[in-house]
Amino acid sequence: MIIELCLFARYREALGIERERIEVDVTSIADLRDALLGRGDNWAVLADPKLCCARNQTLCSLKSAIADGDEIAFFPQMTGG
Repeated sequence: MIIELCLFARYREALGIERERIEVDVTSIADLRDALLGRGDNWAVLADPKLCCARNQTLCSLKSAIADGDEIAFFPQMTGG
């Protein structure tokens, strides 16, 4: 399947990319993150335990399923004040 990967804040800065259209063979966002971690080097930033994610612009958990054409976003936990 093909998905649109979006990275925000420190993840975008660490990886030097904002968006990437990628072909993956995964069933969940957790699987996607594991596949991206397998790229090595700077991709280890996605191992952040406070990583947040969204599927098609809706907050979700890493356990969420992925479908072809989905937009998956990774961003750090936000704080208010």
